[in-house]
Amino acid sequence: MHTRWILLLSLLGYFATTVPLQAHCEIPCGIYGDPLRFSMIDEDIATIEKSMTKIKELSGDVGNINQLTRWVNNKEQHADRIREVVTQYFMTQRLQVPDKADATAFAAYTEQLVLLHKMMKVAMKCKQTTDLAHAKTLHDLAHAFKEAYQKK
Repeated sequence: MHTRWILLLSLLGYFATTVPLQAHCEIPCGIYGDPLRFSMIDEDIATIEKSMTKIKELSGDVGNINQLTRWVNNKEQHADRIREVVTQYFMTQRLQVPDKADATAFAAYTEQLVLLHKMMKVAMKCKQTTDLAHAKTLHDLAHAFKEAYQKK
């Protein structure tokens, strides 16, 4: 009986500490939802903006510390989701390295990589501050990337 409890607790501990499943796998399944990813990024940015606004509103009232903490966590989770979509979806699965001999394709690829890198950096800034200018910059970069990506 004692061994069963140890096994049960071990399994519970294992499942409690495992990483949650991601939204899209890294096997070559060929199923991609680019419009959904762009929509998710837009929603994440809107959530970051609202979180920043609520954090500023709640910052002066110590009685709202729990709610303030929730908004900070929410802002950070959505910034991380953007960085995950940028790296795990677009950079590793969707962008293909073109032949350097094709100067036009290589320039387009480079532009897309630069925009994605900037998005990751600004998403990090969104985690660090409540400056709405960073959320606006992230919005502008996301739409610039969408345009550059859809030119292909």
